[in-house]
Parts: sequence; structure tokens; C-alpha cells
Amino acid sequence: MRKGGRLARAGGLIAVVTLLASFASPRVECLAPGGPGSGWDFTCRTVGRLLQEIGIVDRPVQVINMPGGIGAVAFSHVAENRSRDAGLLVATSTVGITQIAQRRYPGDADRMRWVAMLGADIGVVLVRPDSPYRTLNDLFAALKADPTAVVTGGTSGAGGYDHLRLLLLARAAGMSTEELRRIRWVQFDGGTAVPQLIGGHVGVISLDIGEISGFVEAGQVRALGVLSDARLPPPFAALPTAREQGLDVVGINWRGFYTGGRVADAAYTAMVDSLNRLYESDKWQQAMRQHGLQAIWRGGPEFEAFVRQHIAQLRGLSQELGVIR
Repeated sequence: MRKGGRLARAGGLIAVVTLLASFASPRVECLAPGGPGSGWDFTCRTVGRLLQEIGIVDRPVQVINMPGGIGAVAFSHVAENRSRDAGLLVATSTVGITQIAQRRYPGDADRMRWVAMLGADIGVVLVRPDSPYRTLNDLFAALKADPTAVVTGGTSGAGGYDHLRLLLLARAAGMSTEELRRIRWVQFDGGTAVPQLIGGHVGVISLDIGEISGFVEAGQVRALGVLSDARLPPPFAALPTAREQGLDVVGINWRGFYTGGRVADAAYTAMVDSLNRLYESDKWQQAMRQHGLQAIWRGGPEFEAFVRQHIAQLRGLSQELGVIR
């Protein structure tokens, strides 16, 4: 009897260790809220492939594309149909969080459990090499004198994340809400913003550095500042951060995952731990470098707190600008 009790306890311990080392569900799916080739699709397919290669899962991760509403369709599907699914990850990013902040999803952050962030593209503000603006403070001094002095742009529309990052910098530089509203903003299709800048059709652009790293390295554009916590590793180590210039703004387009809001604690913890194992692997670090992303980890309660803080910041700015009420 005593021996059987010891075996039962040992078996229970092994089960807990196994649970914390891999997903609680033998079947893992990744829901990409965009179509094939989108950033969310890339996140799902890269993570799914590496989870199996590293041995965290023993079968392929099925990727399901569910585009619509910049992630709203997938969010609604999970909330209504798969809120308890212990084998489901949903790719998300700062783009999705911006939509939640602006109340464009059917619910707020508390409808989901936020699992982890594994990497991010870093925001950067760019000008032409011959621009009169040498620093971020030069730019915002000109905009404070005349908010219409320079045309700005990026790949998101007015109120989207590229735009909001620039406005967060402007607010940190002391511009009023009325001045922020007067800054001229133009949206470009993906891949066309830098040629428009080089061609002189716009004076400043706000983008992710991974999208345009080749232009920076070739000297075709000049970075006024990157929106990272600290200086980036080579080849961008010489680029100053906004914080170094007295503007306390971090603007990262992070890549991560949420799961259903009613997933059990043990399964949620298993997801966090599994993704942390992936993040610490050489293969993940290599994948981030290969695609011009920075490996950044936030997981579990820390990530959930970060998401809520980020939503509050973006919602407040969106309300100031009249994007939402």
C-alpha cells in the first residue's frame, strides 16, 4: 500500500513536470487572423514549425487562417466557440491591440488569456539623408512651430499604429492635442513608404525597422531615432533611441499569442512555459535575426499586465485625437 502510494505520487509529479514542459493538449492549433503571407500567418507558421523541430510538440501544429476585421473575426470565433480550448494559440501583435484599444473587436482584453510575446519589430522615424532634421528634437521643434510644416506617413491609416507612434513622440515632445491633430499624415501601401520618402513626396516616415533595414544600412535614409527600450544590436547599434533624446516612448510591433479566456490555469501555464522554451532555443533566436526582428520575451502575468497597460495608453491617445469617443 505504501509502495503504491509512492508510485502514485511519483506518477503525479511526472505528470505535472510533463505538463509544464509541453502543451497540455496533444493537438495544438495556431489560428492566424490574417491570410497566407500576412504577419500573423508568419508568426503561426514559424512558431508551429519550430515547436515540432525542437520537440516541444510531437506532431505538426495545424495553422488555420481566419482573416477579417484586422483580427476581429478570429477574436469573436475564439470567444464564442473555443474559449476553453487548451490546444489553441492565436497570433496577435500590436496591430491587434490597437484595434482592441479603439474598441473595434467584440470585447476587451479580459475576454482572452494573453500567453506570451516572443519577438518584435522596432519602430523607427526616418528622413532623407539631406533632411534638415538631424534628431527627433529637431523634427518636433519644427512641428511645434508649425504642425503642418512637414508631411509625415507610414503604412497604417490615421489612427493606426504607425501614426500613433509618431503622435506619442510628438506628445512626449510637448505638443498639445490640437497640434497633434494638425500633423499631416499620409498612408502608403506596404513597401512604398520608403520610395515615397526618397522621392521627396513625404518628409518623414514612421515604420518598423525590419521592413526597411536594407535602406538604413545602404544610407538611403537616415534614422532620427528608434523606439526601443535600449540600443539595438548590430547593424543598428549606432542608432539613438528616443529615450536617449529625452522622449520616453517605446514603440514596438510585438509578435505574440493569446488563447481563450476560460482556458484552465494549468493549461495556460503549460503554454507559457512551452513558448518560453521555444524562445530560449537557438533556432528561435536565429529565426528572429533572419527576419529582421528582435527577440523579446514577456510571458504569463507579466505579458497580461503589459497588454492591459498598452491598451490603456493607446486608448487614451485615440480618445484625445478623436479616433474614438
